[in-house]
Parts: sequence; structure tokens; C-alpha cells
Amino acid sequence: MNPPPSTFDPRWLVGLDALAEQSIGLSEPNPRVACRIIAPDGRAFEGHTQHAGGPHAEVMALRAAAAAGADLRGGSAVVTLEPCSHHGRTPPCCEALIEAGLARVLVALPDPNPLVGGRGIARLRAAGIEVQVLPPAHPLAVATRELNLGFLSRMERGRPWVRLKVATSLDGRTALPNGASQWITGAAARTDGHRWRRRAGALLTGIGTVRADDPRLDVRLVPTARQPVRVLLDAQLAVDRQARMLQPPGPVWLYCASDSANTPHRAALQALGVQVLACPAAGAPLRLDLEHLLRDLAAREINELHLEAGPGLNGAFLRAGLVDELLLYLAPTLLGPGAPLAQLDALHALSGGLPLAFTDCSAIGPDLRIRARVLPRPAGGVAAGQ
Repeated sequence: MNPPPSTFDPRWLVGLDALAEQSIGLSEPNPRVACRIIAPDGRAFEGHTQHAGGPHAEVMALRAAAAAGADLRGGSAVVTLEPCSHHGRTPPCCEALIEAGLARVLVALPDPNPLVGGRGIARLRAAGIEVQVLPPAHPLAVATRELNLGFLSRMERGRPWVRLKVATSLDGRTALPNGASQWITGAAARTDGHRWRRRAGALLTGIGTVRADDPRLDVRLVPTARQPVRVLLDAQLAVDRQARMLQPPGPVWLYCASDSANTPHRAALQALGVQVLACPAAGAPLRLDLEHLLRDLAAREINELHLEAGPGLNGAFLRAGLVDELLLYLAPTLLGPGAPLAQLDALHALSGGLPLAFTDCSAIGPDLRIRARVLPRPAGGVAAGQ
């Protein structure tokens, strides 16, 4: 039988969202989780999720308590995500909390992972531990959900959270007619963009962007413990082997059309360490099935997909209804004719526009950063041109 309900001190929750954020750029593909354990004598011990295969937040907090010689029997724990109950890369965290002799655990958000899915809470309660779950509207629950949008998307929808990043002029141009685009926005915006790259499991672009800009597409302007996977859509395996995107650091996955997967160029790319993956075609030539692509990336444990591409590929993702969020950097300049942020179909009525909801508007140096969430709409097509 569970002990009678007790009151959790609200102060135990303060700063846990910031603690969980320390797992950004570190814990992929695991969720970003924080744990605070309070011993009966009032001392608190904290931890957050480490690299994949490393200790989870609960274990880090327990280790801190052990190092301090604290007796946790009868103590409390606050965890931002339901403790795992299965053997994955590490043993179950709920068993570690049970073995520590805790009396109560507060969970900010249940884990949608089918391997957990309430089993962690049930296991704690079966051991006689009082478990409370915060209401969905609680600020810590909301913050935990926002921090783990990619993980939740992969578990609940079977695809990553797709964030489309674009730097434009105030009139929406990403390049001049001659292709010049460096740099429309300033240094502060570029650094901020790398912070958003760091939190992604994979960075994606198309062969058109590689040919035009030869980007490195890595994280280098901010510190990071890991490099995201770099994903290139190249239907015909046309990429130059000297392209900067194919060079270290970090892994590279190249998706090509299924009928191009066995060309001689494939062996040369694999010799560079590039993983060449076949993707079904959809529609016209040189188009890959983007829905299949996202399902495959989810199967490879990609939580957040950061898209930095040209107008064609941006438009393809948007038309297919596969973008979840826009990350826009607007420079205080007007450029006139030039490349748009996305190639979209002509509309016959204003009501046909893609509905968005602004979630953030911040000054980043001289530029403006706008985040906009894509609102639900009927499903579109599935094909994209590269």
C-alpha cells in the first residue's frame, strides 16, 4: 500500500528546466532530463542526462548524494520525465530510486516511449513509493515538453520534429539573383543559429545548396560535446567528393534515389566514411519521398531535424506539411529581386496560406529572430525536388 499523500515543496522544482537544458548537445537520442533528490536532512543533489550510454539524470543525482555520504532513505525526488523501467543502454532508473529507499517521487511529464509508457510510475508505486505527476499545464511540465519536442515527436508520431531555419532580408530574400548570400545576417545571428544546430540530432540540406554554397553544416561557433549527423539529399549521387560537408567532423548520411544507390560513386563516398542510404522516389525525377525519409531518420533515433536548405527543398517540405517550426533570422535590409525563402505554389485565396503561430520574437544583434509554429492543417503531398 502506498503511503498517504504528502506535499512536495515547490522550491524543489525551481531551476530544474535550466538543469535539463544542460543535456542539449549531449544526450541525443535520449531525452533531456533533470533530477533533484532531497535527503531527509534537507540537502539536495542534482543531475542531468549525460551522453547516450552514460548515466541518466537520476543516476547522476544518486551519485552526487553517495559522494556526499547522504542517507536518502525516506527522501524525495523530482524528475522532469518519468524514470525508465527497461534495460536499454543503461539499467532501469526506477530500480535505482527504489534501491535508494526514497519515499516519494514527483514526475513532471510521463514518458511516451512504448518501452516505458507508465511502467516506470507503476513500478515505483508497486514498491510503495508515493508518485505524483504534475498537471499538463504546470510550467515545469510545459517546459519539459518544449525541451523534448523532438523526442516526443519521434515516440508519438514516428518522425522527428522538423525545424526549418532561414536567414533573409526584411523583404524575404535569401540571396541575390546572382546567388550572393553571405552574409545577409550578422555574426550574432550566425552564432545563435549554431546554438540551434547544436540541439538537433541531424542537420539536413540538399545537393543544390552544397553546389551553390559548399557549406560545412557543422557546429563550430558554440561549444558542443557532439556533432549532429549531417544529412544530404542527393538523388543522383552527384556530390563532389571534395565538398566540405563530407569532411570531418561528424558523421554524414547521404540519401539518394534507389536506382542510384549502386553506382561506382557510392564506393568512393563510402571510402570517405559517408553512409549512403537509398530512398524511394516520389513523383517526378530527382524527387525523394520525404515522408519515408523522416520515418527512416526516426528509426535511426533522430529526434530533432534542423533543415538548412534552398528555396526548392524548403518549399517541398512546407508543401508536404512536414515542417513543424520555422526559425527565421531577418536582417534590417531590403534586397529587392532574389531568391525567396521557399518556393511555394501560387494561391487563389488568402485563406489558403500556411497558418502559423508566433512563439518568439527576439533581437539578436542587429537582426530579428522569429520562431513560428506551424498550425494543424490538412495533409499535403509527399514529394520533393532536390
